[in-house]
Amino acid sequence: MTEDPGPAVRELLERVVAALGLDEVSVQITDDGETCTGAVHGEDLGLFIGRHGQTIDAVQHLAQRVSGARAQHGRRIVIDAEGYRERRATILRRQADGAAEDALRDDRPVALDAMTASERRLVHEYLRDHGTVQTYSEGEEPDRRLVVAPLKR
Repeated sequence: MTEDPGPAVRELLERVVAALGLDEVSVQITDDGETCTGAVHGEDLGLFIGRHGQTIDAVQHLAQRVSGARAQHGRRIVIDAEGYRERRATILRRQADGAAEDALRDDRPVALDAMTASERRLVHEYLRDHGTVQTYSEGEEPDRRLVVAPLKR
């Protein structure tokens, strides 16, 4: 059995929160065996989330590195702040639905705004079983975009 990534994730989150000067926040770690989630709870977490989620994504990347989760544990590491990840997923699914409608109505590909690899994966998976559209990515990081196109029949 390998070591639990939770303590390393907790320590990283506590250090980041302290470095950002965020007071009255708490860190919660949950692990279902496949995903270890580090969640920060409190008010005014905008600094922790960052513009377009850049800071929280960077912290998640660091958490994956310091915990060695993928290599040693086979677990995903997810960092969240007051439900940001679910709110963002809801927005992305709404955008995907709109892009699918536009692509079908206008019979042309529709490119979404640039997004991270994890966000693109969420949209790819969400639209995978749509049946009337296909998705693909184009461009180079950090401007890589997901495209929704009518399925060729």
